[in-house]
Amino acid sequence: MNPGKEKSGQLIEALKSLGLTKYEALVYIGLLQFEGASATEIHEISGVPRASVYPVLDKLSHKGLVIVSNSIPKRFEAVPPEEGIIKLKEDIELNAEYASSELQRIYISKMTPEKERQELIWTLSGHENIINKLKLSISDAKSKIQIVADRDFIKKQLEETLFGLEQKIQIEIITDQWPDEVPKGTIVRIIEDKLCECLETQYEMAGIYIIDSRKVMVIMSSPGNDPSALFSESNGFISFFTNYWKFVSYHLDKKRPVKCIQG
Repeated sequence: MNPGKEKSGQLIEALKSLGLTKYEALVYIGLLQFEGASATEIHEISGVPRASVYPVLDKLSHKGLVIVSNSIPKRFEAVPPEEGIIKLKEDIELNAEYASSELQRIYISKMTPEKERQELIWTLSGHENIINKLKLSISDAKSKIQIVADRDFIKKQLEETLFGLEQKIQIEIITDQWPDEVPKGTIVRIIEDKLCECLETQYEMAGIYIIDSRKVMVIMSSPGNDPSALFSESNGFISFFTNYWKFVSYHLDKKRPVKCIQG
């Protein structure tokens, strides 16, 4: 393989990634080797077909990469590489900003009032997938996290993420035990009677997680089966589980002897 040809091919591919066509790249590279060249000379230098030379030069001129003389015949000269690359990068940034703006507009347009009412509930499976999604959701919390879950599961999987959040975030937990110190800003309600059977070890991954009253994850697990979870940011799903939380909290606070620890 010819090293020079391979290197030239890599350069052309690099220029194509910056928005030039193959012919535009060949003409620009060719022009950099001369003070000025006619269309005929450019054809000979670059190998670009004669009929394509003027259209390519016109495009390079519009891109600010080629200067055209007023002489007859016209002669063409490439702008210095450092200037040319800057122009190409600026074009990419402008195109990226335009694409981002338009794509965002298209994306938002799907959120019509009718579609906003759709109850989108996602199903997750697999221990690692569920844990990663749960940790990410907890990390995104802005004001409040409410949890009904097994203490051992919280300690093993979530403690670092949960208590590494900013202190302004209120954390409320309903669980079966809490032998450790309660972090500041956290309220723990401990269920000490038969109600805690739903949180025993064989079901330890099961739980309900409400983040900022705007997203909910419900994890289901049972002995011998892989865990699964439901995750949603839809109003109906959130409303159901926030009302469920209020119901459980009310009965724990008012109807049952529950140990409450506040950090």
